[in-house]
Amino acid sequence: MNKVLPHRLGRRERQIMDILYQRGASSVTDVMEAMPDAPSYSAVRTFLRILEEKGQIKHTEVGSKYIYTPTESWTTVAKSAIDNVVQTFFGGSVERAVATLLANQHARPTEAELGRLEELIHQTRAEERLQDDTVGGTGE
Repeated sequence: MNKVLPHRLGRRERQIMDILYQRGASSVTDVMEAMPDAPSYSAVRTFLRILEEKGQIKHTEVGSKYIYTPTESWTTVAKSAIDNVVQTFFGGSVERAVATLLANQHARPTEAELGRLEELIHQTRAEERLQDDTVGGTGE
């Protein structure tokens, strides 16, 4: 079954996915209660069925209720979305994507975030050096 990218979901479908990622396993009623201006019970049930057909969620039966959960973790979906943005808008260049974020007045990182990003860069470099040493040390 082909996965549908999150940006290819309708407004209500994205809203439901957000609820499932935030709340975890949820019934139709749970989803309805979390939705602002929720449509009818049958409409929410239909959206859940469509999301299941699209491979975004799955259900288990608990008594007479269906309990819905995402098929992939939020982290996996987020990484996929970021990869898609970097490929689509920045030609695969992480540097260009980060430079754009740093230049954006509305999304500019705080000093604390910049410090954490520096640490992540140092950590990534250390991991790369370790990986290079490991590969180089095996004679390959």
